[in-house]
Amino acid sequence: DLTMFYALHQLYYDPNIENKNLAQKWLMQAQVSPQAWQFCWALLSPDKVPEIQYFGASALHTKISRYWGDIPTEQYDSLKSQLFAQIARFASGSKIVLTRLCVALASLALNMMPEAWPGAVTEMVRVFQEEGGGVDGRARCLALLELLTVLPEEFQTSRLPQYRKGQVRGALGSEWVAVSPLLQQLLRQADSPGLVKARVLKCLSSWVLLDVPLNESEGLVEDCFTALGDPELFDAAVEAIVNAISQPDSQRYVNTLLKLVPQVLQLQEQLREAVQNGDMETSHGICRIAIALGENHSRALLEQVEHWQGFLALVNMIMFCTGIPGHYPVNETTSSLTLTFWYTLQDDIMSFEAEKQAVYLQVYRPVYFQLVDVLLHKAQFPADEEYASWSSDEKEQFRIYRVDISDTLMYVYEMLGAELLSNLYDKLGRLLTSSDQSTSWQHTEALLYGFQSIAETIDVNYSDVIPGLIGLIPRISITNVQLADTVMFTIGALAEWLADHPVMLSSVLPLVLQALGNPDLSISSVSTLKKICRECKYDLPPYATNIVAVSQEVLIKQIHKTSQCMWLMQALGFLLSALPVEEILRNLHSLITPYIQQLEKLSEETPNPSNKLAIIHILGLLSNLFTTLDITKQDEESGDNQPPVKSAPPQTGPNPVVVVLQQVFALIQNVLSKWLNDSQVVEAVCAIFEKSVKTLLHEFAPMVSQLSEMLGQMYSTIPQASALDLTRQMVHIFASETDHFPPIRALFELVTSVTLSIFQQGPRDHPDIVDSFMQLQAQALKRKPDLFLSENLDVKAVFHCGVLSLKFPEAPTVKSTCLFFTELLPHCADVPPVAQVVQEDGKLLLQAVLEAIGGQSSRSVMDQFAEVLFSLNKHCFSLLTVWLKEALQSPGFPSTRVSEEQKDTFSQQVLRERVNKRRVKDIVKEFTLMCRGLHGTEYAADY
Repeated sequence: DLTMFYALHQLYYDPNIENKNLAQKWLMQAQVSPQAWQFCWALLSPDKVPEIQYFGASALHTKISRYWGDIPTEQYDSLKSQLFAQIARFASGSKIVLTRLCVALASLALNMMPEAWPGAVTEMVRVFQEEGGGVDGRARCLALLELLTVLPEEFQTSRLPQYRKGQVRGALGSEWVAVSPLLQQLLRQADSPGLVKARVLKCLSSWVLLDVPLNESEGLVEDCFTALGDPELFDAAVEAIVNAISQPDSQRYVNTLLKLVPQVLQLQEQLREAVQNGDMETSHGICRIAIALGENHSRALLEQVEHWQGFLALVNMIMFCTGIPGHYPVNETTSSLTLTFWYTLQDDIMSFEAEKQAVYLQVYRPVYFQLVDVLLHKAQFPADEEYASWSSDEKEQFRIYRVDISDTLMYVYEMLGAELLSNLYDKLGRLLTSSDQSTSWQHTEALLYGFQSIAETIDVNYSDVIPGLIGLIPRISITNVQLADTVMFTIGALAEWLADHPVMLSSVLPLVLQALGNPDLSISSVSTLKKICRECKYDLPPYATNIVAVSQEVLIKQIHKTSQCMWLMQALGFLLSALPVEEILRNLHSLITPYIQQLEKLSEETPNPSNKLAIIHILGLLSNLFTTLDITKQDEESGDNQPPVKSAPPQTGPNPVVVVLQQVFALIQNVLSKWLNDSQVVEAVCAIFEKSVKTLLHEFAPMVSQLSEMLGQMYSTIPQASALDLTRQMVHIFASETDHFPPIRALFELVTSVTLSIFQQGPRDHPDIVDSFMQLQAQALKRKPDLFLSENLDVKAVFHCGVLSLKFPEAPTVKSTCLFFTELLPHCADVPPVAQVVQEDGKLLLQAVLEAIGGQSSRSVMDQFAEVLFSLNKHCFSLLTVWLKEALQSPGFPSTRVSEEQKDTFSQQVLRERVNKRRVKDIVKEFTLMCRGLHGTEYAADY
């Protein structure tokens, strides 16, 4: 007992964190020990401090909720009466201890209901309403309310098995009749203290979450509306009303819902006053109630056609909440809550059959046009001085809020259609052509933002207002960054339209090029240029010189951050792809030369952190340029979302990218030789070639032997995963081409033997290399199994490395290794070295798979192990039959938790499934849970 107090003292008062942790560990074990029953009650004695009493009460709850099976049936009743007595004692004592004791009694009740303790709630109410124990009535009343409040909460988080949950929920539901009159009486008594009423409302909130039928809580919900007039009870009343009307079950009680509509509408006066007085909490609470009713029940209420005016009034009340004055999130936080309502209402209207829908559209289309105005008003930026005073967090929340508005507008377009765009266009036109000097940039920006929101996701190519809009854009006097950004994004959103109307490019391209020079518009201007270069590249040759010149200038001046520089290079790649080869080469020359010179200078210097960053930056620029520079004309009209078919290049001569790569190859080798130790530089070099190979595909052929040789040297000196990934790309594209097979084979054999020697020295420190190596081996088996016929390839060693890699703790590595085996096993039939190694050592593979399933590996990779097992069964059936029997014979393997009988069942089930892979995954899932002792537990449920 003394140890216990010492440990608790350490936990609460010792400043040393190590001691605290040790104490906590010890106490957690103590809570679970059989002695806990004795010490719990001792810790609750009146002479102990609240922290210690709290621990005693918590330990009781832990025992009851998690170790219910350990409690003998004959102790139930004494445990119950002891808890009642303690709760009565603490009714006027420490609140935190009282709550824990109530939670413990609640847990006891849930475990005993309905058989062992029928009418539990009724008994609780009776026990606490009887006079007794010298505890004053008000304290007893509050203790009872606490108990009744935690009961449904404990049910929601309890670990009851599924079938019990249903039984207990039913039992609790039938006892609402004991709770409801008590709550009603306490709320309606004139002399009930505010504190009691607040607790009653909290208790009601808790019970309605159990799906108490709305018609049975109707009277109490009405009392909550009355309570909204009392500032002390306001928050608790809002919570209770919102919970009651948000229960999914409540839509069945249409008559009750119809009675609620006028009660919500009566709150409008209180709402207006709150808004006028800047009382955000009250306005927020009332809006939550209106939204809860509208959002959860719009369908049910729409269907009550004869009550359409009441519902329309509710919709208008929610519109008021959407347009509540002030700027989100600084002077109001309510408007964002309403956005989902507008989605829901629209979905419900659009889901009616045609005739009914037409009637509703007549009523609600004007409402939605008004909504657009309200939303664009809310999306406006505040005055410059005010915006400058916002914190970065407020600015970020406002940005996200505008994205939500943008999504809502895009959605509303489905209902309002083209008329919405004309409406926005007319407003913008009036703004830009009016002589009124007072219009603010915020107005213009918001209208454009609305346009852009729609144009970004919806095909506006058929809209007749776009030409007018493009004509208006140059008339906007851009005085401010936010407006300039939106103008850029709007042009970007219209890139596809511009591709169909190239004549309009000349009016917007100058704006984009001008914006490129402004660091504040970095993201919007670069991404817009990239979109235009991607969508309109065949119309851009007349502008190419200009675009390249401006881009070069901003790159030299280092106006943009790294990621925007990379996008800019991608934009130039798209742009150049559409030019004749000699022009591409000329442009490439002027674009790349400054970087090549810089790289030459850097490669002479002694490596240090700052020149490393510069090297990686330059290599990144080149690889991003080569990612999009693709001169094979894509066949645009391939239809059906098929990937574009590359037709033969219309131009003769070597590919410009290859020309450039060959020119800089020696330089890159030179850089590499100095930086071989640095994985980031090596990665950046590999990326250039990987991006080029992916874009050029077979056009990369002239570089294959050079690159294979360089990769081999790189990997033999200092092995790195990025070199293996690039090798895998090369194998994928060139291994099956006769001309390129020799260099690819030599490279493959070299990296394989280097990696095998890493395995001999201990591969645990290099999970990334092992992962990439397994992916490379799998790719080789898939594309060119002949690679495994070579006498220079030690297939046996590769196989053993695979078995070793299956035991790695890193899930990605294990997945890649399983993939390797599922690619390898089908080749037992046609690749003799594979057949031989599987015959000799396949049992080792099976043992590793069974160990993993038995609990050695994470449950997240069981599907992959199941695939290996399935593959063994499909391609080595007779061997597997023998191996399974031998492996599962050894006692305690793969887990001490499974019996001989369970193991037999498992192996019979597996051997039976040679066609249905899904079924094998289920069998493995079942067996791994048994092996881990998790079968039938809540952990299994998350699986």
